[in-house]
Order: sequence, then C-alpha cells, then structure tokens
Amino acid sequence: MPISEITPAQARQRQAHGAVLIDVREAHERASGQAEGSLGIAKAELEADPGLHLPERATEILLICQSGARSMQSAAFLSEAGYRNLSSVAGGTTRWISEGLPVVKPQLDADAADFMDRYSRHLRLPEVGVEGQRKLEASRVLMIGAGGLGSPAAFYLAAAGVGHLRIADDDVVDRSNLQRQILHTEARIGEAKVASARTALSALNPRTRLEAVAERVVAGNVERLLADVDVVIDGADNFPARYLLNDACVKLGKPLVYGAVQRFEGQVSVFDAGRHRGQAPCYRCLFPEPPAAEFAPNCAEAGVLGVLPGVIGLLQATEAIKLLLGIGEPLRGRLLHFDALAMRFREMRLRPDPECAVCAPGKPFPGYIDYQKFCGA
Repeated sequence: MPISEITPAQARQRQAHGAVLIDVREAHERASGQAEGSLGIAKAELEADPGLHLPERATEILLICQSGARSMQSAAFLSEAGYRNLSSVAGGTTRWISEGLPVVKPQLDADAADFMDRYSRHLRLPEVGVEGQRKLEASRVLMIGAGGLGSPAAFYLAAAGVGHLRIADDDVVDRSNLQRQILHTEARIGEAKVASARTALSALNPRTRLEAVAERVVAGNVERLLADVDVVIDGADNFPARYLLNDACVKLGKPLVYGAVQRFEGQVSVFDAGRHRGQAPCYRCLFPEPPAAEFAPNCAEAGVLGVLPGVIGLLQATEAIKLLLGIGEPLRGRLLHFDALAMRFREMRLRPDPECAVCAPGKPFPGYIDYQKFCGA
C-alpha cells in the first residue's frame, strides 16, 4: 500500500494524539538535535528487528530522517512487515527545524559529544562512519620529518582524528622554513621542529596523542621508530633516509607512503612490498640505485615552490587515511607525478622487480647498510 507523507506540523499534531515518532537517523546525526518526543532508532537497527521496537502493529507510526528519503524507505519496509498505519515526515528534521518546531539534543558525556561534533562530516560518510572514525582513533602513524611534506600531512592526519602520531625530526625551525613548513611560526624559530609541531597539532586536535622524537632516522633507531605503527609517511629530504625507511618497512611489513618535491614538481606513491611480496614494488624497485648528486639536488640547492609540498603532503595524508580505513584504491604499484607549472598529474605504473635486493619473494632481508656511503652522501 502507498505510504502517506505528512508535514512536520501534522506529525506534531498526531504525536499529541498518541502516534509514535521514530527518528531513523544514525546516533551521530541525532546528536545535533532531533524532533522533541521522537524515539531515536537507527534505520538498520529498526529494520533488523521491528517487532522488538514496535510490538503493536496497529500503532500509528511516524518516521522521520534528515530530509525524508530514509524515513520513506523504512516506512516501505515496515509496510511489507505487516504494519499498516504508517507515515513519513516530508522534508525530515531539516524542515522540522526550519518550521520552528521544538527539538532536543540527546544527553551525551563530554567525550562522546566532542567526538560526534568534531568528526561530524566524517561520520556522515558511509565509508567512514562511527566505526571508521573509531578505527582512525585507534591507529598509529609514524611521520618522518616535520618539514615541507610533514607539515601538511601531520596537520590533516591530526585533524582527521588519527589517534597516535609519532613525529621524528632532529632539526630546528629556521626562518627559511616558514615559506612552506606551515606547522611552524616566526615565534618558534630556533625551537626543535618536533616541539613546534606538537604545539601546533595539540592546538588543532587535543584528542590526538603526539609523540615528538627529536632524532634523525638511522639504522640504529629505525625499528624502534617503526614499532607498533600502522603506516609510515616519508617526509624525509634525503636519499639515505628514504632507502633506510624502505628497507625497514619491507622487513617489518609496514606500508610506506612516499613523497618527494623539487622546484615545481612532486611525486607520491605507496610502497607496500613488505605485506605484498611479489605483487607490490618497493622504493628500490623504482630506484635500485640513488641518482648522482648533480641530478638530484636538495631543496636548499635547487629551491622549491612553497605551495608544492602542501599538494604532495596532502596527497600523502590522503593515502595514509585510505590505508588506515581500508577504503579506496591506494597508490600501490603506481607513481603519481605532479607538475605545478603545467597543473598536470600523470601516473606511471610500477612493477615489482623479481630480482630486487630487498623485496624479491623468498629473498632474506640483507640487513641494513651504510646508507650514507651507498648514496654518496
């Protein structure tokens, strides 16, 4: 039978005469306010066992959601289940509020209220939702470098709600950093970058635990830095650190989100050979040997457009979040190149090297090497 649609005012009148109004939105949606007198029962919960919540099939049932679509779907479902006195509120809670009808907010403790409010836009995404956001809060990320790439990546990882962010960098803030390293400020020149980063990120999201490690990544500490983390982000500015991170991530089975910038161009990829031997490449599959110094000057020598690390760092943060949530298609086996002057992206497919010295299937880990000497540094 067809489901009738009623206005919020009509629903309010019928409530006064005994009709049951059910808000079928998710709990995080109801946190911002729901129709006074309504029962909050999420659509999936209601449809899983309607008899539990509505034992009397003769009761007049009014259903409301955000705009009217989900409530109509639930009404149709209940109709099939044998309920006959059903209506859906047209325009949903949005129209209810716009017409000035009374709303109430569910009682939440301070932590739950902060969670629902802070991450409300994530919670609206079916691919994230409450379960995904809790997964982010339980996750641990290692950020190598608090500079050009680490700044935007760390900002957005903290904002997204990553629960534990370990940042390793042994440098201090210099005035020349401020053109691109947005974690830092004029007032913090001379301060350790990891301390400056902790100040900025704590102010952004106090829910994220920040672990500042004022150390340069070397063979002697790399496994300690990687301990217990779910994803590693490479924000290093030198080849010895990149090769070391790659080798350690292959050995320990950690996904590595790679990024690099120079002048007006940048690159991003995900190297995940440690968990996908023979299927995904590692950094050494792309660069078996480091380029000669004259072909790969650092930013201090060649310069870099200030906004470029922002673009690449944000892409790295995006890949990290996808990996943590297990959604989308990571840049595994793909190298994304960005040309800022042409405003053009292009993609190159990467294949695992069956003879790779580190990630070839069945090949034992060769051990850490003198990466400075290997890279001619």
